[in-house]
Amino acid sequence: MKLPTLLLVVIGALSIFARAAELKAGAAAVVITPPLGTVINGNFRPIVSENVHDELHARALALTDGATTLAFVVVDNCVIPREVFDAAKKLLTEEVALPPQNVMMSSTHSHSCGSVQEAYLTPASDAYRAQMPRYIADAVRRAMHNFAPARIAWGSAQLPDEVHCRRWRLKEGAKAPNPFGGNDLVKVNPAIANPDLLEPAGPTDPQISFLAVQHADGRPLAVFANYSLHYVGGVGPGDLSADYFGAFADRIQQLLVADRQDPPFVGILSNGTSGDTNNIPWRGPDNRPKGPYAQIRHVAAEVAQEVQHALPSLQWRDDVKLRVATRELTVATRKPSPEDVEKARAIVADRPPLALKTPAEIYAREQILLAQDPDTVTMPLTAFRIGDLAVAAWPNEVFAASGLALKKDSPVKPMFTISLANGWYGYLPTPDQHPLGGYETWRSRTSYLAVDAETKIRATLLEVLGELTR
Repeated sequence: MKLPTLLLVVIGALSIFARAAELKAGAAAVVITPPLGTVINGNFRPIVSENVHDELHARALALTDGATTLAFVVVDNCVIPREVFDAAKKLLTEEVALPPQNVMMSSTHSHSCGSVQEAYLTPASDAYRAQMPRYIADAVRRAMHNFAPARIAWGSAQLPDEVHCRRWRLKEGAKAPNPFGGNDLVKVNPAIANPDLLEPAGPTDPQISFLAVQHADGRPLAVFANYSLHYVGGVGPGDLSADYFGAFADRIQQLLVADRQDPPFVGILSNGTSGDTNNIPWRGPDNRPKGPYAQIRHVAAEVAQEVQHALPSLQWRDDVKLRVATRELTVATRKPSPEDVEKARAIVADRPPLALKTPAEIYAREQILLAQDPDTVTMPLTAFRIGDLAVAAWPNEVFAASGLALKKDSPVKPMFTISLANGWYGYLPTPDQHPLGGYETWRSRTSYLAVDAETKIRATLLEVLGELTR
């Protein structure tokens, strides 16, 4: 073969390889609003939906580099158990051959959506739970159907004014009663300007992290953002609402002038490490907008605006490599003693759940139910790498200190965390927070992992992130 001919063959092969490595992306939003009358999640006692303020969605972003396909799905829901996510992943494996570890599914933790997981006295809606895997899988399939040449960028912004630690140390002598008959060292959600407040019990994470995706011609395709704010609330009575997560999706589309595109632009906001964070200024004064949905719209607009302001400085790429690493981790649970269970049975006295009124009664029932649960649980820990960026998934309600520590120690930088991802295993206080008490540490089906669980989970996630460097 003559040299020029050989060069042409080599150049042609390289061109084919380059085309195969070209980034493609697709996004989609599937309406998942349940029928009126469905129980709303996120409350100690059941509330029945009476109105739809704004539609709920499963929002998906899918990426492929020609060799690996990754997908994110963020679902407007409070908490979704692993079994539901795994059922959705099974559908995707069967229908589009997408490996289960290549899909990062999470819930927003909005407290005004249909219930798919029993918590305290609020049951799951069995019919809605049964539909959820199909909704989630369809969101990914529709996103993949929209695959088109794309370019991607990532960045961050700061919004400290909307994140406040909700766990407060109190002055000496102040009381913080717990449902077990004792007093804690911290008060969760204390009154604004409470004179007994001493200091926040932990830090907050003010960073907004985001992925921005454009079509090859520069049109906005999707923005996938992440912020460590629990939820906002302030919805109307009996309303179904996606909270500020849904309002962000609407506002970022408006700011980017991306309405009525074909295929539609999709804005997505995921929950970061917000287990001990809300947007209430506990020191005071409280100058936040008042009235139903006013604060939701305010926070969403601020997050969207910060993302928009950061976009012009981004570096866009169309040839990023995609990778995934995952690990299954088994951790111990906190079980009540036989004496605790007997005491709880005396308090409950065989009454039906909705007959229980006080925190002491509700938490007594939790001890009885926890005693029947396994001594260990196994959870998935996953991380994606998109070019130089890493995204880690915790299946818990994670404290801000844990997210900050993972960012600091991660072998891949930049990186951010999605909480409530690929399952839900309750609150994850750091070991130093357990002795302080407070709602997030109270032993229940929403906080049942062993005291050292956070340490083990974070260490394992660092190992998973390390796999993405090899």
